[in-house]
Amino acid sequence: MMSKKLLFVYNPKAGKALIKNKLADILDVFAKAGYETTVAPTQQHGDALDTVAGRCRDYDLVVCSGGDGTLDEVVTGMIRSNFRIPIGYIPAGSTNDFGGSLSLPKNMVQAAEVAVGGSNFSCDIGSFGYGTEEDVFVYIAAFGLFTDVSYETAQDMKNVLGHMAYLLEGMKRLSSIRSFHVKVSWEDNEVEDDFIFGMITNSTSVGGFKNITGKNVKMDDGVFEVTLIKHPRNPVELNNIMISLLDRDIDTNAMYCFRTAELTVESRGAMAWTLDGENGGSHTKVTIKNVCRGIDIRVKEPPSK
Repeated sequence: MMSKKLLFVYNPKAGKALIKNKLADILDVFAKAGYETTVAPTQQHGDALDTVAGRCRDYDLVVCSGGDGTLDEVVTGMIRSNFRIPIGYIPAGSTNDFGGSLSLPKNMVQAAEVAVGGSNFSCDIGSFGYGTEEDVFVYIAAFGLFTDVSYETAQDMKNVLGHMAYLLEGMKRLSSIRSFHVKVSWEDNEVEDDFIFGMITNSTSVGGFKNITGKNVKMDDGVFEVTLIKHPRNPVELNNIMISLLDRDIDTNAMYCFRTAELTVESRGAMAWTLDGENGGSHTKVTIKNVCRGIDIRVKEPPSK
């Protein structure tokens, strides 16, 4: 008799919708591990959040499948329910930065086996505060160049091209790059400048590109990796910035890079943010805090120290 209960939340449209061909095998993995499974396919944005927030107290394990946005909703729902149980993740999106950072299998059935049989890894997450409100992100909060691309790029385009879709959509905008006058404060430091892009991350890759967030990134050390890119004076300088970012050969004249557990970002006008690739709203002031080891993610083996 099955005594353990599992809530399985999945986005049937994520990535190339391949999960429809693997669903029976995934459920079989859960059953063989002794779980009685409740299946909850999402129909629209916000479904995963609402499902988990309302029901996770009834289960021993929550497993989600979809892109990083689906995982973001599951984590947010759990935080809002003020209840903590392990989360299994079966990556099925276009880029899956977070799953790659945790070395989760790309094979869905193998990822399901990790979800029910792996080890718990206590991972940092982010608190994103604005005014009296607070949101949650799993691995990235960003503003500026490309940050609105992921949720404006058509799903079918993402399915065909993967992370290249983000770049192609973003490249259309290079002729009209907008900068934001921003003041960033952290610990005893403060910078104020015109930036085209900023990201606060807890991941080894962004947009499918590895090492773009820094070297020796640890996902449970209580600090974020912060990258702020200044406004380029000409196309050549912009190209050099992109190359140095991808190679992580930091040009200190063109960007700021540092680690911190908390920072405040203020802009002259409302500035659009993205949280884990989803719309994070527009704000003039946000305070971002690292919630050290705030969730438990199932992994094959914990990342090396």
